[in-house]
Amino acid sequence: MNVRDQHDPQSESPPQNRRRRRTLFASGVAALALTAGLAAAPAAPAAPADAPQAVAPAKAGGKTLTVALAQSVDSLSPFLAQRLVSTSIHRLMYEYLTNYDPKDNKTIPGFATEWKSSADKLTWTYTIRDDSTWSDGKKATAKDAAFTFNKMMTDDNAAQANGSFVANFKKVSAPSDTELVIELKKPQATMTALDVPIVPEHIWKDVKDYSKFNNDEKFPIVGNGPFVLTDYKTDQYVKLKANKKFWRGAPKFDELVFRTYKDQDAAVAALRKGEVSFVAGAPALTPAQAASLKGQKNIKVNEGPGRRFFAIATNPGARTKGGEKFGDGHPALLDQKVRQALFLAVDRKTIVDKVFQGHAVEGAGYIPPRFKDYFWEPSDSQKLAYDPERAAKLLDEAGYPKKGDKRVGKDGKPLDFRILCHATDPNDKAIGKYLKEWWGDLGIGLEVQCLDDVSVPWYAGEYDLAFDGWSVNPDPDFVLGIHTCAALPEKAKESAATDNFICDKKFDELYQKQLAEYDPAKRAATVKDMQSWLYDSGYMNIIAYPNAVEAYRTDHIKSIKTMPEASGNIYGQDGYWSWWSAVPASAGSGGASGGDGGDDSGSTGVVIGVVVGVLVLGGAVFLFSRRRAATADDRE
Repeated sequence: MNVRDQHDPQSESPPQNRRRRRTLFASGVAALALTAGLAAAPAAPAAPADAPQAVAPAKAGGKTLTVALAQSVDSLSPFLAQRLVSTSIHRLMYEYLTNYDPKDNKTIPGFATEWKSSADKLTWTYTIRDDSTWSDGKKATAKDAAFTFNKMMTDDNAAQANGSFVANFKKVSAPSDTELVIELKKPQATMTALDVPIVPEHIWKDVKDYSKFNNDEKFPIVGNGPFVLTDYKTDQYVKLKANKKFWRGAPKFDELVFRTYKDQDAAVAALRKGEVSFVAGAPALTPAQAASLKGQKNIKVNEGPGRRFFAIATNPGARTKGGEKFGDGHPALLDQKVRQALFLAVDRKTIVDKVFQGHAVEGAGYIPPRFKDYFWEPSDSQKLAYDPERAAKLLDEAGYPKKGDKRVGKDGKPLDFRILCHATDPNDKAIGKYLKEWWGDLGIGLEVQCLDDVSVPWYAGEYDLAFDGWSVNPDPDFVLGIHTCAALPEKAKESAATDNFICDKKFDELYQKQLAEYDPAKRAATVKDMQSWLYDSGYMNIIAYPNAVEAYRTDHIKSIKTMPEASGNIYGQDGYWSWWSAVPASAGSGGASGGDGGDDSGSTGVVIGVVVGVLVLGGAVFLFSRRRAATADDRE
């Protein structure tokens, strides 16, 4: 269903309770980031010579970087958050054990300076840096990391966002302030890709209910990342200040503000007027918006290969871990032939050319081509290419003959489906029109249900199909794990890590096989086998891999790092490099204010429009970007 982020159902990651439902469509993502080169490495040295180096502390000057968002924060708790915007903010607030080099995505030191495994790969020892300090002045130690992981291991409510990372942990301990030891039940290839924010034990040990605590009661929030969160108002703004004591060096901007925009065109207009400094879309600027900005004075359009996919997901029959069925998904979709027939009647090339207007790559496997080690494509004989005649034949074989203009089942009822669409996503709406036409020609009716909160029917299993998508991290474990039986909800209609209720013994076996494989080539081969299974099943139709298309003002920002550096994205990175590296254009440059949403102070600002248009209802019902976000923000 990223988060969308994070399921980003259209955006990058695992669903949380209904309080924080992920919006379904934006790419959402997913989330471990173990590189093939380091997956088998028994130990890791300090950062390589060409890794990002510490920088001198930022000079005083009142510089504020304002990031304009059209997606709401689902939770400021790193134990609950799934949306791309939320997980991106947590990367700024808290250190992770390891990080990813913006040059090539390889694992580099983070909170841990080095790591090694025992010969049997069942014990991992991390050396924790001794120069990291919590923003309240207390020293950050291995005991904080041990507390974080142990809490996730012993409290299901603390495992909602990232519990898959610790499911195989046997014991976690901190023999000293600089030594963290993790014992495993069986080998786990993602031990240098544990994308889990480390929290301060002295703050979080007093939290009574991790399912309800959203980390938004007391400011500033204690962290040890490059920024410290100082204030937050739902659907208005998130404010962070530079951490001048950050071990890698302080950010160049003194303040970072994420401000909510409800309309992407308005954010683009603000960029033109110089009221904001950076705009990204949902998950990218539309072709028309990008074209209107190219050539404009002091505006640079950045475009690079995206880290997310855009897909159609089918409801295979909602169920709990215990096997209780719920929801009202169409029974015809339990038939693989029907699912494959639908996808044979989708012209991916037309969608890339007409909807994305070339700012995307035609879809194939589950992992985007940006991650070449894991990218998979079907063989010619396996490919479900656009073939309406073959689709019609499959429907006939499945028992849905065409009578007049309509396909009917054995019960005499016409074959009609519903598809969940995010109301603010123009791609969903445009593609929905094509699907109505193509499937209509087959004799299938389609109702495009565009909603502000698609997560409500999604978690209830009350849908037939849905626009889906996730942002994928360098290590694909997370986005694969959301299709396992273990990801299903404990109770009917509750949020859970599942993307869309897939549960299959063969897929689970392949998932466990790749998780335990340390040989990079063998692991990649198994991951490709998993993608092949997903493709053949017809549960997921990967339509396209959208490019990252965003723009910023060069008179506000002198320089900012993309990831990968050669050609990549600025917003939604696997790290904090963009905002940590951003350099103000000049002391006197203008820009958006860092105020509370109504006051313009005139300080330099940078606005990033991440338009996913996901509303938080009363702060209680959150759209979960699991990486189900609104097709544009996935869990990371």
